[in-house]
Amino acid sequence: MATEVLMPKLGLTMTEGTIEEWKKKEGDAVKKGDILFSVATDKLTNDIEADTDGVLLKVLFGAGETAACKAVVAYIGQAGEAVPGAAPAAAPTAAPAAAATPAAVPAVSGAKSVLVVGGGPGGYVAAIRAAQLGAKVTVIEKQHLGGTCLNVGCIPTKCLLHSAELIEDIKKGADIGVKVTGVEVDFPQIIAHKNAVSKKLTSGIASLFKMNKVTKMDGEAAFTAPKTLEVTKPDGTKETMTADAIIVATGSINSIPPIPGIKENPNCIDSTGALSLEALPKSMVVIGGGVIGLELACAYAAFGTKITVVEALDHVLPMLDGDLTKIGMIHMKKMGMEFNLECPVQSVEASPVGAKVVCKNKAGEIVSFEAEKVLVAIGRKANTASLNLEAGGLNNDRGRILVNDKMETNVPGVYAIGDCVFGKAQLAHTASAMGEVAAENICGLSAVYDETTNPTCVYIEPEAASVGLTEEQAKAKGIAYKVGKFPMAANGKALILNGGEGLVKIIADEKYGEVLGMHIIGPRATDLIAEGALAIRLEATIEELISTIHSHPTVTETMREAALNVEKRAIHTKN
Repeated sequence: MATEVLMPKLGLTMTEGTIEEWKKKEGDAVKKGDILFSVATDKLTNDIEADTDGVLLKVLFGAGETAACKAVVAYIGQAGEAVPGAAPAAAPTAAPAAAATPAAVPAVSGAKSVLVVGGGPGGYVAAIRAAQLGAKVTVIEKQHLGGTCLNVGCIPTKCLLHSAELIEDIKKGADIGVKVTGVEVDFPQIIAHKNAVSKKLTSGIASLFKMNKVTKMDGEAAFTAPKTLEVTKPDGTKETMTADAIIVATGSINSIPPIPGIKENPNCIDSTGALSLEALPKSMVVIGGGVIGLELACAYAAFGTKITVVEALDHVLPMLDGDLTKIGMIHMKKMGMEFNLECPVQSVEASPVGAKVVCKNKAGEIVSFEAEKVLVAIGRKANTASLNLEAGGLNNDRGRILVNDKMETNVPGVYAIGDCVFGKAQLAHTASAMGEVAAENICGLSAVYDETTNPTCVYIEPEAASVGLTEEQAKAKGIAYKVGKFPMAANGKALILNGGEGLVKIIADEKYGEVLGMHIIGPRATDLIAEGALAIRLEATIEELISTIHSHPTVTETMREAALNVEKRAIHTKN
């Protein structure tokens, strides 16, 4: 008897799934464990394996079709075996579109047409939000959905850092009674894992587009006139397009400094190159002590690469509070990383090893550092060179588009969001927030972008996160403030997780106790920082943080203790 292949239930809330692609066709031989098809649910795409050997006799739901959970989507059996004649189970009836919109959202009068240029974390979120509000949306993307973040940025970097963290934990295993021998770094598999995660998330965006009836167009857009685009498609054909509104969401690209020898040396790579190396380098010089450079430096140091950082300034990670940076530097040096501050690069020369980075140190002496690879990580610039902003009439500062807090440009009906705009944080989550603001304003709502609650997260080891004012910023602004600190070493859960390395620091208004900034370095810092962001959004006071019960044993207790320390009331540390 033929075996039923069912649409799996992959989560508690899943009621249906869309067949993304069949990996086997009718008549193909199938072995247990072979991937039969991929199914799209919410933001993820999952590969579904065969439970038995046989032949794929019949496919009941084709690619792009939706089936209810536990519905029969295909049959596997022996060649020539009869297939039951039952009709395929129907997917649940879709709810009316209006039901998906919260009652508090005003009705949108008339469907708007919206063109979004770029399908990264700003563009795809803007597209979905506009579609939720009734707009007819087309996203123009010249490469991959998910943009830099999902393909060659945030997510791939975190994959490498997760592998690195696991290696570091294994090294410390003996201290907690877990002895491991024979651990080795399989670098090609680290890269393969990174690629698999990126593919899963980017294919999930395509599923979200289908779910929200967003159209994707492959091609590269450029302005030919205000509010008019010409799209060059992969086959070379061109199409002129316009809409009620256009959202520019082209993101940013790596910036290459005008240092002699960098472009000529193939061993000089940017962050994209560092995420796709075929072999693990024995040594690497990192030019730049910012987030991108140090995150990748931490990963490669854990893999066993000798890391040398050169930075023109007298400090690294300028966006973090100074107390956090000090702790991070101590740990990175323990990992074997070498830092050369106030050491600007003069040139890059050829070397038998790979490349030689020539610098001038603080004393004015010429020094050089050789390595197999040189990671150039001095920042990013707006990816607008091919947009022809002048033809579009868009005001910009060296390619960075000028916008107001509604994400409107100087051209009515044209909006810009994310890394390609001037004066905003270049982060995936800020791009997404700007995207929602733009979409809502286009569709008749009133929304403004407010960066005061934007957290900065740095995935060095240990990870760090910051929101609001640093102590240095509060001092520079002349604000009367008070400070509370709590060491991770005095927290039980932090001691268990990383030996108690880290700190929580809170900046509060002196008179009213309003939370002005929160800064964390230590285990789970990038997750914990949301409490600080919410406190700032709600204009919460130190007393309100104190009066909120924090569960035990958790790292969250450190934030309440830091608040207590502001008032010289901390229980588990010296006041």
